[in-house]
Amino acid sequence: MIEISPALTKDNSLIHLHPSDNVAVARLALEAGRTVRVQGREFALRDAIPAGHKAAVDAIEAGRAVLRYGQSIGRASRRIEAGEHVHTHNLKYEEPDLKYEFPQGETAAPPAPRDAPVFLGFPRADGRVGTRNYIAVVAASNCAAHVCQLIARRFEGQPLPPNVDGAAAFPHEHGCAGVTGRDGELLHRTIAGVLDHPNVFAALLIGVGCETNQVSGYASAEGFRSGRLTAMTMQSGGGTSATVDEACRRVARLMEEASACRRVESPASKIVLGLNCGGSDSFSGITANPALGVCSDLLTAAGGAAVLAETPEIFGAEHLLVKRAANRAVAERLLGFIAGYKHYVGLFGGTLDDNPAAGNKEGGLTNIVEKSLGAVSKGGDAVLADAIDYAERIRTPGLVFMNTPGYDPVSLTGLAAGGVNLIAFTTGRGTGIGFPTIPVIKIATNSATYRGMRENMDLNAGAIADGLRTPAEAGREIFEMVLRVASGERTASERLGHAEFVPWRAGPVM
Repeated sequence: MIEISPALTKDNSLIHLHPSDNVAVARLALEAGRTVRVQGREFALRDAIPAGHKAAVDAIEAGRAVLRYGQSIGRASRRIEAGEHVHTHNLKYEEPDLKYEFPQGETAAPPAPRDAPVFLGFPRADGRVGTRNYIAVVAASNCAAHVCQLIARRFEGQPLPPNVDGAAAFPHEHGCAGVTGRDGELLHRTIAGVLDHPNVFAALLIGVGCETNQVSGYASAEGFRSGRLTAMTMQSGGGTSATVDEACRRVARLMEEASACRRVESPASKIVLGLNCGGSDSFSGITANPALGVCSDLLTAAGGAAVLAETPEIFGAEHLLVKRAANRAVAERLLGFIAGYKHYVGLFGGTLDDNPAAGNKEGGLTNIVEKSLGAVSKGGDAVLADAIDYAERIRTPGLVFMNTPGYDPVSLTGLAAGGVNLIAFTTGRGTGIGFPTIPVIKIATNSATYRGMRENMDLNAGAIADGLRTPAEAGREIFEMVLRVASGERTASERLGHAEFVPWRAGPVM
């Protein structure tokens, strides 16, 4: 557990995460020549070290592994002296050669306690519970996207019936043509998932009429059979204005029906929490991600589900999840998703180390392995109960992994389509992302970002690096906010109207 006193001294100016690490992370920007102490050894910094960046705590010979979290994050490209800045200029990326410890037998998740925490949610007929009560207006293709936005805008700023959160538009740029193979499978699963979602009382699917992703392709969905889902096309509805007028009449009727819903006390086992990070920095793996891991463990211990995602951002750390898998089959599925993603990226001449963005590197993350080792801590210590593909329905309590890109809007969309009813999102550089029908809790990894983007942030895990919180305390704070938000408390992204929806387009554009 990381414990740092608030006052910056030579004893705590560098954060040393594991006894075997030969680098440590600057808590604040440190000038060259400053005297620091790590594990009783005192030395002067040879370089200025930006906040969140690494300094060598021992001499590292060329070709030797650079260790953070007790794991290799690459090799020194030249000799690095103690006190030197360690980053892209002297740390060489290499694809890790990992040894997997596969589970023997089956590890079952512990039963949920009888006195589990509760929240106030909207129970649905299928047993799931919503944290919000929306009417969704979903485009079948890009040709209907504008119409969906026009429908939702009619209800903006208007008085809504009690217990109704609004009309949420789902425009996107897909579905017209070329929707075959995996692309078609992904889109269909995504659209079906946001239509039939616990946070959605009822939904209207809008098509233009001639797209490949026909509205009739969703007729077998349970929601259509129950009357919760209806569909229209612009070509049979009289064009843009006539379609909007008729759709608004339908949405108004659905809102009146949705108003009869009431929040009732529900066990925390009904929470399905999406775990995501974006705009990561070096503090992500020190503060917000481990704290979110504590929250994740509290939720899964209560019988709920926590869903880790972003396949490129577990690469290099997947051995830690394999070791925790419930059984060999779950571990093999996880590794299959990584192998598939490496092949997918290779088709375009890339590698998974292309993932760290410029902002990630400016924030102190040198390569994908370092980024992943910090990212997986969002999943806490629970058994990995399942591994599922993009937008597949989440059916297993406990820690679940979903195969998604690391690109935040696409990752959140997959999690949402799978059925998460709340999302916790950690960010170091800062991002305002949200989702049309799901509250997104934004957790800053450092206090500078929290202050700089205060209106976008809900919690400040930077207090850990400031020495004001432990990860356990911050994790409990996140968990308590999860329960409040699930009960109706608005998040910053909801107040600001962030509603990003981007289905994964994995194939060619025809």
